[in-house]
Amino acid sequence: MRLAIFDLDNTLIAGDSDHSWGEFLVQKNLVDATLYAEANDRFYQQYKAATLDIQEYLAFSLAPLTHYTLDELTAFHQEFMRDYIEPMMLPKAKALLQQHRDQGDYLLIITATNSFVTHPIAKCLGVDDILASDAEILDGRYTGKGTGTPCFQGGKVIRLQAWLKEKNFNLVDAYFYSDSINDLPLLEQVPNPVAVDADERLSKIARERGWKILSLRD
Repeated sequence: MRLAIFDLDNTLIAGDSDHSWGEFLVQKNLVDATLYAEANDRFYQQYKAATLDIQEYLAFSLAPLTHYTLDELTAFHQEFMRDYIEPMMLPKAKALLQQHRDQGDYLLIITATNSFVTHPIAKCLGVDDILASDAEILDGRYTGKGTGTPCFQGGKVIRLQAWLKEKNFNLVDAYFYSDSINDLPLLEQVPNPVAVDADERLSKIARERGWKILSLRD
């Protein structure tokens, strides 16, 4: 079975779920609005510049989860999905996913955004599996710590290689769709890299290397 791999933020959805979750927390007054909004924006700019310290960012983004029960977080996330994520859904992205399903492909999202934020989005999109930066849960509460290798930049390659071995898949004729220069290490691993509504640096590389360039927003 061929793999069709997808980045999530600004690829399958028209926005960044991680940054938007921070905006949701601010809007709901679940964090210190001024300080959190400033840091949230700063980290997002670092991500776009490919200078983000992923461990520092995970410590920041996972900390608010420690203040609430899993049931409370589930309720918050349902509201977040309705108010923030559903408006980001792209008909062309859903059509692309369906095209790969119809071809018998296995659909995998691989995202740097943490598992709490992204797993419900992946379920909504109906993909077969997701790899995300995992958030630790102990005794029924988030600890504020990540576990394992963060699913970011070269970490995506590490995580995918472990997943391939575990699931007995390979990258023969595989696709990977992404918007971000951060995903260049993984784009270089697949036979069919696709730049989707890509940032300036990735667009330039895609043109130079003759990679497919696609928009799911036009």
